[in-house]
Amino acid sequence: MAITASQVKELREMTGAGMMDCKKALTNTDGDMDKAVEWLRENGMAKAQKKASRIAAEGIVMFTSTEDGKKASIVEVNSETDFAAKNEKFRAYVQQVADQALETSAADIEAFLAETWKYDNTQTVKAALDAQIAVIGENMNIRRFAQVEEAAGFVATYNHADGKIGVLVDVVTDVVNDNVKEMARNVAMQIAAMRPQYTSNKEIPADYIEKEKEILRAAIMNDPKESQKPEKVIEGMVNGRVNKELKEIVLLDQVYVKAEDGKQSVAKYVEQVAKENGANIEIKGFTRFETGEGLEKKNEDFAAEVAAQVASV
Repeated sequence: MAITASQVKELREMTGAGMMDCKKALTNTDGDMDKAVEWLRENGMAKAQKKASRIAAEGIVMFTSTEDGKKASIVEVNSETDFAAKNEKFRAYVQQVADQALETSAADIEAFLAETWKYDNTQTVKAALDAQIAVIGENMNIRRFAQVEEAAGFVATYNHADGKIGVLVDVVTDVVNDNVKEMARNVAMQIAAMRPQYTSNKEIPADYIEKEKEILRAAIMNDPKESQKPEKVIEGMVNGRVNKELKEIVLLDQVYVKAEDGKQSVAKYVEQVAKENGANIEIKGFTRFETGEGLEKKNEDFAAEVAAQVASV
């Protein structure tokens, strides 16, 4: 199949590999982007990092919570332009969607859209959305929602960059005071900044680790110098590199960004706060939404658009 320049550009931005290497990777994998990333990694042409999400769609992430902090919801609503996302009517509407999500019993977005809209029981959530589209004048989409409840503690909330990123943290604790709340907020900020994929090692699927080992082993075997080492040494190298990667994607194993010594892990930070406050604390889980994560914005050529409009007059 023919490989386009845009595919090569996308792969290069995702991996940092050279233009020709990216084209070769795509050619060898029939244009499959995920396989091309693996091919580059196996051949030592890309960094050992996960595919970056394409953050391009506009919109906002908002949350709401109960007064006692034991339950919270978070939603992402997309719009066509950033201008609309900053519109007060749009933001007020998204806050209503978050309020709806706090009370919903829906298991997925389809069921959520079919629910009765809490602000007008003659409409569904979808009908209310359509009405907002007519008012704001842009296509809009309720993309996703999540609801977190913690009876044995509280749910911490954090909003970053005026709604570009939202985080909920499920905190199990037998002590709730200002210090513990500050700790939970700091952990939420860590999640917003460092994008962990898992809370603890217990959550990591075994097949994920095996796949990473396969990729790293292939990369070593494709390196003329490294491949000559004894099998035991190679196995140690693979395990070492996997463990290093896991520390980057597991929240509790990450280096705490505000650590004074630059070494303290998030787990050790939580442990420290627990000890100082005579508490038993567990970070049970988290939800992180980033506006447009995984979506691709239409590549618009403003000059071409203007030219087309002039030509049609």
